[in-house]
Amino acid sequence: MTTNNKKVLAWIDEMSKMTKPSKIVWIDGSEEQAEKLRAEACSTGELIKLNQKLLPNCYLHRTAVNDVARVEDRTFICTRKKEDAGNINNWMDPKECYEKLSKLYDGSMAGKTMYIIPYSMGIVGSDFAKIGIELTDSVYVVLNMLIMTRVGKNVLDALGDNGDFVKGLHARAQLDEKNRYIVHFPEDNTIWSINSGYGGNVLLGKKCFALRIASYLGRKEGWMAEHMLILGLESPDGNIKYICAAFPSACGKTNLAMLIPPEIYAKKGYKVWCVGDDIAWLRVGSDGRLWAVNPENGFFGVAPGTNEKSNPNALHTTKKNTIFTNVVHNLDNNTVWWEGLDKNPPANAIDWKGNKWDYTKYNKNDKSTCGAHPNSRFTAMATNCPCISSEFNNPAGVPITAIVFGGRRAKTAPLVYQSTSWQNGAFVGSIMASETTAAAAGAVGVVRRDPMAMRPFVGYDMGDYFAHWLSMGTRIPHPPKIFHVNWFRTDDEGNFIWPGFGDNMRVLLWILDRCAGNVDADITPIGYIPKPEDINIEGLDIALDTVKELLKVDKASWLEDIENIKAFYKQIGDRVPVTMYDELAALEARLKA
Repeated sequence: MTTNNKKVLAWIDEMSKMTKPSKIVWIDGSEEQAEKLRAEACSTGELIKLNQKLLPNCYLHRTAVNDVARVEDRTFICTRKKEDAGNINNWMDPKECYEKLSKLYDGSMAGKTMYIIPYSMGIVGSDFAKIGIELTDSVYVVLNMLIMTRVGKNVLDALGDNGDFVKGLHARAQLDEKNRYIVHFPEDNTIWSINSGYGGNVLLGKKCFALRIASYLGRKEGWMAEHMLILGLESPDGNIKYICAAFPSACGKTNLAMLIPPEIYAKKGYKVWCVGDDIAWLRVGSDGRLWAVNPENGFFGVAPGTNEKSNPNALHTTKKNTIFTNVVHNLDNNTVWWEGLDKNPPANAIDWKGNKWDYTKYNKNDKSTCGAHPNSRFTAMATNCPCISSEFNNPAGVPITAIVFGGRRAKTAPLVYQSTSWQNGAFVGSIMASETTAAAAGAVGVVRRDPMAMRPFVGYDMGDYFAHWLSMGTRIPHPPKIFHVNWFRTDDEGNFIWPGFGDNMRVLLWILDRCAGNVDADITPIGYIPKPEDINIEGLDIALDTVKELLKVDKASWLEDIENIKAFYKQIGDRVPVTMYDELAALEARLKA
């Protein structure tokens, strides 16, 4: 398999001269080739073949101990002008970056194989689709990309002899954390990653392409690349409405994407369909609505906490054709385990570092005693998911009725509120905040601003990104309505007040009722709040007064929050649109009134 595309061939030639692999292999997407690569990875110890009766075609992988999460401080946007990358991103001059990294790449694949992966983000040949080629020296990367993207000869056919593509180069090199770089050149359609083997840094179709490069392309071409799940909610009459939702990590995004309706709704015939759990590409359709596709082909989900209660659909998705990374290896039956899977930790087990693990020494307040890394992962095919939408492979995508933003706030944000317009909704997205988690390297439990859950993923200046959101509002004749939710409000003892999980559907149904004009709402300084009796609590151990408490707008904590927002806008810099400051000033005035 090869191509006549001269741009592709010239680039591969240039990269192979720099990295000096001993051989080059094209990845054709066939099961036969993938099976050979799995066998090879098992023979080198890169993969461990799991119990094929219990977990057919499932494997375990361990990363280097220093290489377990996305590294935001080693992630750069390399634009010719520093201000185009903005203050929130790390910036390096492209010329300097190419020069510096070329030295690290020099001979980095000597004695190794370079794999060429032609892949499509989105259905091959659809209007939404974008093509990338990743060069890597890692079989682990190849096997994950075969799950996460659409790979094969049909991608090269779609690219043709002259098409453009996103150039991705990955080398493990020495896995040296001091020389670990994940760099993006949006003006050159290029991504380079070196000295990492962790998925978020090396599966270049994922955050690197589908968000950082795609957000830059979307702004240039008039569409949006967003860190959003896409779900379809089917009512008993068979009508399905689609919602996009953005949450920072550890806010239950995958759980919401694969939500199981509570019994009272399931009995009536309500269903939830997953279109995507992480990324949405959105375009204005010919009907004037906003349409979304999930550009990915699989899930790269966090394992700890995934169980039969929290997310049965995700758990069932991992039962075959899955690669597990940094979880516990249960030696008794050659399967896997992680914290939060069940109450039966294996007695005879190897931890994520490859050492014998003694579960009796596990202390949930001390992460170093965990058997699985807190950011351990599963890579699974989307088509394995019991609730995958029948529209998953629809090249046109799905029409979006509502956009939902969310964060993890103990006190400030109510259970749900609705913005007053697209412009106000973009503002609501811009001030999103949440507590940090293990998915990003660094401190845990600190509240940080994460606009549209895109803080680590915008491929250009954040102020310009806000402006793009505002301008999209003028291009969508029939825009979705925009909401904000917070499942994480706590009482004075720190206990969650709202049950969450499947019961979050009760809030989604109110959101869809609002979009359809079926329910009224109360206007508050922050936006529209449900009338407490319109949130269905039938079958819940919750009183109406609790709902009132969940919907309360605490003006004092909002006014405190406003000072924090001002500081954050200042940090973004002088490209924050005036409109956002106007929205902020109006919010402050309403709160003080």
